[in-house]
Amino acid sequence: MRLLFIKTLTLLSCYFSNSQVFDIETIKFSGDDDKRINIVILSEGYQTSELSQFIIDATNFTNDMFGQSPFLEYTNYFNVYAIKVPSVESGADHPGTGSDEPIPNVPVSSVDTYFNATYDGYGYHRLLYAQDVTAINTVLANNFPAYDQAMILTNSTYYGGSGGEFPISSTGVSANEISIHEIGHSFADLKDEYYPGDILAAEAINMTQETDPTLVKWKNWMGSNGIGIYQYCGSGSCASWYRPHQNCKMQSLGVPFCSVCKEGIIEKIHSLVSPIDAYIPTNNTVNDPTYPFQFQLNLIATIPNTLKINWTLNSNLFTSNVDNVSLLDSNLNIGINTLVAIVYDDSNLLQIDNHESTHAYTVSWTINKNTMGIDEISSTTHNFSISLHPTPSNNIINIVYESTTNSTLSVDIIDLNGKKIKSINLQNKNSIDIRSFSEGLYFANFYSNSVLIATKKIIKI
Repeated sequence: MRLLFIKTLTLLSCYFSNSQVFDIETIKFSGDDDKRINIVILSEGYQTSELSQFIIDATNFTNDMFGQSPFLEYTNYFNVYAIKVPSVESGADHPGTGSDEPIPNVPVSSVDTYFNATYDGYGYHRLLYAQDVTAINTVLANNFPAYDQAMILTNSTYYGGSGGEFPISSTGVSANEISIHEIGHSFADLKDEYYPGDILAAEAINMTQETDPTLVKWKNWMGSNGIGIYQYCGSGSCASWYRPHQNCKMQSLGVPFCSVCKEGIIEKIHSLVSPIDAYIPTNNTVNDPTYPFQFQLNLIATIPNTLKINWTLNSNLFTSNVDNVSLLDSNLNIGINTLVAIVYDDSNLLQIDNHESTHAYTVSWTINKNTMGIDEISSTTHNFSISLHPTPSNNIINIVYESTTNSTLSVDIIDLNGKKIKSINLQNKNSIDIRSFSEGLYFANFYSNSVLIATKKIIKI
């Protein structure tokens, strides 16, 4: 009985120690958590008396990160929180086993920290990582389960860090630059632009084995801002791999992200959060409204603001690049009317083909007008992602379509004279056969339930 009692106490002790709730401090707040990307910073190797320094370190990192492009331009899309996790001792382990440093310049030590952070990871002295990933997941689950990206700041003055699911860095020399570099890995799946080794070499946003400048994934950047196709090295396995730039933050600390990496980060931002923060009216029944009737969007602005808006009424362009519109009685037909606001990002940091419809965000209002006035207004929001490849093409163009709605998607192919030459319905993935087309430029108009949501260019060669 005594043994059972002791075991029960032990289990309860483990449960409560693994379910601890810690103080959370807001470092940066831009809006509701469910409408922003939430970065959560965890402290490691900070004793309770040092947690005030952790907040200073976390704030300095945040200021550095959002002082650099493209996080600077998209700062309004992020919240940053710091979880104060105290450790018994300060710092991180230094086993002295790094094969790249046969005579350790750092004293060998073992310290008691919450996530068991250690240097000398996988034989590299500067590879700092947290050994207790289970503890990280538990702290996040109990304190901030709605995180989008978590990272670890380790209270150590020695250079070190690593990427992975939870990027980690010390607070020593170039600490913030290490963290931002590692965020590039963890947040946007960027590759190192120094050779990362055969195991980590793979096709990615900024790494490829493609050498044709017309086919390489960053083809639209070729020849601008130093973008080219640069070999990682001249011999061995790395000779078959190429990067887009010779001096990017994914290669060297203290320099900006190259244009290709900036674009990759922005694309990730757009995949996680809509630029539409709120809109009015929402679903409601309207009794005897006063004209003009107002419709408004509240957007999460970029800096400078590069968001564009197209408003369509009953599939016809109504106005552009205004946050609100006013409808008069004369604008509406008797019966069902559809007002749609389509929002896209027109940033010059994006050179993806037809990016204005790669990530399109819409609000659609259905307006039921009878002879006595507007009877009812209902609204819905949708996020669309549409991509075409390859383009230019001489035979088949593949279409990949993702949406937050199950609405039917159709596409009309229009020539330069405005003539419709092809019309098809699409599923989640489909293709267009353009072998019978004459060489030249065409437009693909995409419709969701008869509402125009995007226009893309098609080039037949």
